[in-house]
Amino acid sequence: MKIVFATANVGKLREASEILGSGFELVTPAELGITEDIEETGSTLEENSAIKAEYIHSRTGMDCFADDTGLEVDCLGGAPGVHSARYATEGHDFQANMDKLLSEMAGHPGEPRTARFRSVVTLIWKGEKHVFEGSFEGSIAEKKAGSGGFGYDPVFVPDLCPDHSVAELPESFKNEHSHRGKALRAMALWLSEHR
Repeated sequence: MKIVFATANVGKLREASEILGSGFELVTPAELGITEDIEETGSTLEENSAIKAEYIHSRTGMDCFADDTGLEVDCLGGAPGVHSARYATEGHDFQANMDKLLSEMAGHPGEPRTARFRSVVTLIWKGEKHVFEGSFEGSIAEKKAGSGGFGYDPVFVPDLCPDHSVAELPESFKNEHSHRGKALRAMALWLSEHR
């Protein structure tokens, strides 16, 4: 069954394919000739996820889903949050984003470094919108470690494995426990009951 995933991120696409399984053929917007950036003008993860899904659905009429994910750091008042991908620059420069995050956190010595990744997935299925959410609790490391994963993974230390950054852990661990993984599994369960 074909479903459009509104992403150009290869890591996200691989994760979603593994979670949804062989019953779904994931199609990207680029494969359908949609190459423009979708303006994420929302002020929340929920709004941006819906904007992306609605845009793809309006262009294709196909069943589709989109996610928006943010890293929420407690001592920074929830920042970078909805601005996670463009925290340091307009582009998706995660090295610069991590550097800025670690620099900002240096201004909060002694405060808890607790944080979470939060993902919101908006599914448009048979013309109806459904929303799924997942979170991944942890803390921010003092410095980057590891080369796996993507985004902020080298500075995020999950509560479930407090001696390693996510970038040092196998991808299977991330898929099983991550924010996006939880939201996608909730969506996959819903789809298994409603398709």
